[in-house]
Amino acid sequence: MTNLPMPADEAEARAVQDTLRARVVLDEPGPPPGTGRVTGVDVAYDDERDVVVAAAVVLDAATLDVVAETTAVGRVTFPYIPGLLAFREIPTVLAALESLPVDPGLVICDGYGRAHPRRFGLASHLGVLTGLPVIGVAKNPFTFSYEQPGPHRGGRWRLVCGEGEGGRGVRTQDGVKPVFVSVGHRTGLDNACAHTLLLARDFRQPETTRRADSLCRQALREATA
Repeated sequence: MTNLPMPADEAEARAVQDTLRARVVLDEPGPPPGTGRVTGVDVAYDDERDVVVAAAVVLDAATLDVVAETTAVGRVTFPYIPGLLAFREIPTVLAALESLPVDPGLVICDGYGRAHPRRFGLASHLGVLTGLPVIGVAKNPFTFSYEQPGPHRGGRWRLVCGEGEGGRGVRTQDGVKPVFVSVGHRTGLDNACAHTLLLARDFRQPETTRRADSLCRQALREATA
């Protein structure tokens, strides 16, 4: 895995984004949905102690059984600046991924990839640094416009970000709020939406996100007890 360049300030962070964005691969379809492994990554913070914990949970894509899981504890070393969240999270997420005993396969972030003001959100950043196929599946809309998908599971609509399509809103369960899917690296958008629906069999969020969220919160409680 590639070492993460840690910027000294906001201007340097944006310059790093500009450099890494040119390395995003958008012409690969990605692994077929329902095959191989899928890995959810998520983080939890204790802002008072400047502690961040990342979790990585590997699932069998067909059965959704847990194959492996790991956590990493780090320090928050970059301030919260909208659009630059990756610099707060990725060092610890990389540590968690690197400690996995198996290949993670497709990685799913609780965040954005191309649906980002600078076309380079967390999922794209992580994909470029690791070389892995990565998609973003976020809970809340960011800086784009969209229309509500149809009311039934599988409904989707374009997320308009700048001059083009940044991702899609996808209804994963009948009558619940959509999630927001975007390409990170080495995976196509249609494929990303198909993965999201297969992973969200019973709940709004993909099972990868649910498992990683629960694990990192538990690990944060233990780390700050």
